[in-house]
Amino acid sequence: MAQDRKVSKTEETNWAALMLAVRDRQDRAAFAQLFRHFAPRVKAFLMKAGTEAALAEDCAQDVLATVWQKAHLFDPSRASVATWVFTIARNRRIDIARRDRRPEPEALDWGGDSHEPDQADVYEAAQETRRLTDALSTLPEAQRALVARAFYGELSHSEIAAETGLPLGTIKSRIRLALDRLRAKMS
Repeated sequence: MAQDRKVSKTEETNWAALMLAVRDRQDRAAFAQLFRHFAPRVKAFLMKAGTEAALAEDCAQDVLATVWQKAHLFDPSRASVATWVFTIARNRRIDIARRDRRPEPEALDWGGDSHEPDQADVYEAAQETRRLTDALSTLPEAQRALVARAFYGELSHSEIAAETGLPLGTIKSRIRLALDRLRAKMS
């Protein structure tokens, strides 16, 4: 039993070394080894969670592409390689579930025979957009960047935390404070 734990720890050290090679030197050979190891495991993880095989395969490739692109965010003192990779996979699975639950947007009925909106509505929407843009510009840069990632980038709070390296609670607090400031400015 003690021998098994030692082998497992050695394997983890090897994955961490490979991940650090990807992070620090963009080592393609190290990434290829990580990909060969983790891609089938991520696919299996997604399929166990109910994702169809084809979508799970596409998602697994997307997860590993994210590992390559976000390698600079990997910190072996915060998580093992497996934990980091499967956290990305879990977040992708949540995104897929959210996307699948979203209803299709309905066609807007502008009324009348004409399919064009009333000019007053267009003007009002433009004014509202201008006010929102002005309100966003008054936010501190840290809050503005997080709001942009959450709403324009459509990232979950967990994904933002993984990208920025900030604690999840900090992300949530900053976004909540930013939204409170925006509400105050817009009312």
